[in-house]
Amino acid sequence: MITLKIDGKTVEVPENTTVLRAAEAAGITIPTLCDHPDLTPYGGCRLCVVEVKGYRLPMASCALPVSQDMEVITENPALAEARRGILELLLSDYYDQGYEDGLGGSNELLHWAEHYHIDLEQAMAKQPRYRVDSDPNPFVWVDMNKCILCTRCIRACADVQGRFVWSLAARGAHTQVVAGAGTTMLDARCESCGACVAYCPTGALNNKMSLHLGAADRKVTTTCTYCGVGCQLELNVKDDKVIRVTSNSDAAVNGMRLCVKGRYGYDFIHHPDRLTQPQVRKYLLDGTPRPPGRGEWVTVDWDTALDLTAAKLSACRDIYGSNSLGILCSAKCLNEENYLFNKFARQVIGTNNIDHCARL
Repeated sequence: MITLKIDGKTVEVPENTTVLRAAEAAGITIPTLCDHPDLTPYGGCRLCVVEVKGYRLPMASCALPVSQDMEVITENPALAEARRGILELLLSDYYDQGYEDGLGGSNELLHWAEHYHIDLEQAMAKQPRYRVDSDPNPFVWVDMNKCILCTRCIRACADVQGRFVWSLAARGAHTQVVAGAGTTMLDARCESCGACVAYCPTGALNNKMSLHLGAADRKVTTTCTYCGVGCQLELNVKDDKVIRVTSNSDAAVNGMRLCVKGRYGYDFIHHPDRLTQPQVRKYLLDGTPRPPGRGEWVTVDWDTALDLTAAKLSACRDIYGSNSLGILCSAKCLNEENYLFNKFARQVIGTNNIDHCARL
């Protein structure tokens, strides 16, 4: 363990911890844009500079490892002035087209610019450099006029997803983030998982499905229903309708990771064809012979639907034998639920005809 002082507060952290992480552990916030706990330290934005006793110049805290008896100052007039200069330089290439991106307070660049009392209208670029919505990806909105070259999208794609879609191209003032070798995202093997969107601090990459829908009224933490992994996600709800899905670094199973289905496959929730109550054929309720075309559907309660299902399964087993029935499990169920399906097939129905869609 290493003992150091941050803003006069004694902090003890493990060896090889960065000053930025040590400050977070002590409840001290150091501004940063390019850093994220999930990603490899980059030290690109320089917003997290701090003064260290014995060092001639301010140091980037995200890439500076702690040392014994180190003394760190995270905020003073000189550092504040340096950060204002950095933010003004970043904003000089930042252009906002004026569309509603729904980021609200999650635009980290604008958050810190307002924190340091920068006149956004004066500091921001006056004209765009790139085309808005410049990529045909069906889920990811690309507006590189808002890019500050923090490379969080590049590192998220490489470190988190292992797809290596994004990279830096050109040099100097012409440096820009591109997909592949200047191709579209899909041509660069993008899986549309949205990890780059989740880590982008400025809205240069955004969710195309939820653009213009505004900020959410509330967030509801739930578990994804698409498979048995158990990824947690946040449903962003506005006027009782899910308008976007975001990931949460505190999720025990997946952290910020989500697949394309978990992040963007939520429109089924409010689809007009979605069944929200069980239905059975009317002739089964009436006890009449099966009509041509099997008749109309009738909405019933769960007890009625389950009783009819149990009765039909029992009748098939008794008349045609247990091997006349088969059970197909689902990857949307928990492992425990699929285990119960196994018990139900073999011990209740009495058949080995059981399969699982994930095997196919």
